[in-house]
Amino acid sequence: MPNSESYRALALQITCHAVNQASDRHEARSLMLNSINRLAQQIAASIAFIGFDCRLIVLPEYFLTGFPMGDTLGGWAEKACVEMAGVEYEALGKIAQKHKIFLAGNAYEVDPNFPGLYFQTCFILDPSGSIILRYRRLNSLFAPTPHDVWDKYLDCYGLEGVFPVAKTAIGNLAALASEEILYPEVARCLAMRGAEIFLHSTSEVYNKNLTPKDAAKITRAVENLAYVVSANTAGIANIAIPIASADGGSKIIDYRGIVLAETGAGESMTAFAEIDLAALRRDRRRPGLNNLLARQRFELYAESYRMSHFYPANTMLETEVDRKHFLQTQQATIERLAQLGII
Repeated sequence: MPNSESYRALALQITCHAVNQASDRHEARSLMLNSINRLAQQIAASIAFIGFDCRLIVLPEYFLTGFPMGDTLGGWAEKACVEMAGVEYEALGKIAQKHKIFLAGNAYEVDPNFPGLYFQTCFILDPSGSIILRYRRLNSLFAPTPHDVWDKYLDCYGLEGVFPVAKTAIGNLAALASEEILYPEVARCLAMRGAEIFLHSTSEVYNKNLTPKDAAKITRAVENLAYVVSANTAGIANIAIPIASADGGSKIIDYRGIVLAETGAGESMTAFAEIDLAALRRDRRRPGLNNLLARQRFELYAESYRMSHFYPANTMLETEVDRKHFLQTQQATIERLAQLGII
């Protein structure tokens, strides 16, 4: 039997083959399934190289489709977004089942509760091929989020559905999407619910110098005593921007903020490392200066959060919007905060 308290995780860095140029849903689906078939081969070869104690693989942000460029909200939902029980998840589930792994990634997804919209969704599949976690990105500049339809979203999924944590044989898993690593509150709310390993699907600029996102990855690990498994794209093909604009730097960081593994640019399976769950849990239970999680005094901050209103909720609950809505809402927020003397 594999040891659940000590195993290897992989941040698999693969090229995203975008579907933006697809003429319709059928062509986009064909491209997405081609990406999954290519991924199946890469995962099999990676596990053969790393070892069969590799039990967790994290994939980059929107690895199946790329991101919308010029598409309307409805157009992107129709062409590029997967369904909650779609064939793409079924195909990915078969990969997880075949290799007996937990497989995490990120995709644009439609939800029948919210017609006309889509959410950027982080998912985790378990070794049976079933989806055990579905996290919708909460902070996005140009895509709908649960906060934009907040009241209805809470009615549908509750607060635990907003901040889900999957308690599994390999630890308590939670997901973060892309730039959300810069928002400490998201990771903290997941840690409050027991998260031990943050699975971070991203597509970001790679730099040999320390970037804000890389600094945040270390910070989120230290302040929450948690592992961060961060998988970046190896470039985005088939769109106008240069392919290597978001390429490289996938990494695994332990709960002390130590980078255990990191890769450079290009497709790579070299960002793998041991997850020592037993050691993490020992440190979380050890009194002392470094146990920042146990030293949190959340009551100190609760009232300030309750009284503060920055970016508004429910702006997409009643009315149909276009992409201009996002910048217009942000601009109105900036003006209001300036008038209040906050910024």
